Amino acid sequence: MAQQGAALQSYNNELVKCIEDLCAKRDELHRQILTEEEEKTKIQNDIRILTERLAKVNESLSKKMATRNEFDRTIAETEAAYMKILESSQTLLNVLKREATSLKEPTAASSSPPPQKGTKKDQPA
Repeated sequence: MAQQGAALQSYNNELVKCIEDLCAKRDELHRQILTEEEEKTKIQNDIRILTERLAKVNESLSKKMATRNEFDRTIAETEAAYMKILESSQTLLNVLKREATSLKEPTAASSSPPPQKGTKKDQPA
């Protein structure tokens, strides 16, 4: 019976050792879970912060793009108006040159003697 008691004690010791090993593995796993939960919480916070930053950047970009489009429209309208001014200036210059030329011609004709009556210049066409 002493032998059976010794075997029983041996089984008991081995069983206690296995339970302690399982408890140690469980405790290690629990520490890993806590560490990963902390990391998860940090990552979720980072995602929230980055999402807010992304929304602000998107809003800023949208406003800046609208402003740039307004600049583009204003520049296009200004360039078109400027081209019309240039065309009008060229037309005005051409008219002015033509008028200046026509004003010079009678002045040159008035310095010559007036045509005599009965010449071809005085006869109606």
